[in-house]
Amino acid sequence: MSLGLLQRKKTSFIGVDISATAIKMVELTAIGKQQFRLDGYANVTLPKGVISDGNINDLGQVADTMRSAWRLLGSRARQVVLALPTAAVISKRVIMPAGLREEEMELQVESEANQYIPFPLEEMNLDFQVLGPMGKSTDEVEVLIVAAKKEKIEDRVAVAEEAGLKVSIVDVEAYATETAYRQIVKQLPQMSKKTVTMILDIGAHVTHINVMVGAHSVYAREQAFGGAMLSQEIQRRFGLSAEESEIAKRQGGLPDSYEQEVLQPFLQNLAAEAARAVSFFTNSTQYNKVDHLLLAGGVSATEGLAALIEEKSGVHTLVANAFEGMALANKIKLSQLASDAPALMIACGLALRGVDA
Repeated sequence: MSLGLLQRKKTSFIGVDISATAIKMVELTAIGKQQFRLDGYANVTLPKGVISDGNINDLGQVADTMRSAWRLLGSRARQVVLALPTAAVISKRVIMPAGLREEEMELQVESEANQYIPFPLEEMNLDFQVLGPMGKSTDEVEVLIVAAKKEKIEDRVAVAEEAGLKVSIVDVEAYATETAYRQIVKQLPQMSKKTVTMILDIGAHVTHINVMVGAHSVYAREQAFGGAMLSQEIQRRFGLSAEESEIAKRQGGLPDSYEQEVLQPFLQNLAAEAARAVSFFTNSTQYNKVDHLLLAGGVSATEGLAALIEEKSGVHTLVANAFEGMALANKIKLSQLASDAPALMIACGLALRGVDA
């Protein structure tokens, strides 16, 4: 019954984030209670089209890229933690009687799953985790049930194995984000159990929105806006290939008109999308304000973006760096890490899951 979707183990681990455009790896080691060392990280671009809508279309190409990322990481470790896209997972919180034996709980989980999963259970991997007592009650506990199609998990495990790596845990991207967030909480001013923080993870095509109240997620949705729009505009305006535009975006070398005619309009649109996300949340939920905005994803490190979003949304805005305060291996350059960290939030969360964050 327990299939590793939610398990944790203690040791050094590599978190592997398989996104639509890149393979990102983070290696962490636990060096004390709630203390971690960043041993290395890597970010390698995937060939266009090998992953779409969370589906792996070319296992060989993805495995080759994963192998390249691992070599770039320079690690001897092969134990990895992967994640499924949040959209590929069905999750539900249910209330169960406290004190059930594991076998009894498994039967009840299967019974609950039969009611809300629209697929035959034999096609699914099912797992659960007891979250704790329900409120002040000692008679009931809250249980998180997660289910995913076996083929989705099997594809990701097959890719890792072909790359020469061993999968120990399969997590969920949204939970990995929440795990990394717990490392960032201490950077936010005036935090309390009622503090509302909106995480905007800006991907290539979609921005994933996750709102935390204190340490608990209360809201999640997606907005169709991402960094790929900037790449596409660079290609169109300057006649570059997809690969050339990505390199130019990261390393520079674009014409002088790029800043004013391409980058600034994109950043303005992105800031407007962030303000729209805040407005939608406050108008459609019981929460009437957002205290902090936390930006993740590669484009988040763009100079001036956080200030622009803060100005448009009226919300204190911070760029995510889950490695702040961690010990760093000698090979890691602090200035480069500050730029790379926002893109590594999910990979960091996965590695933390492995070392029992």
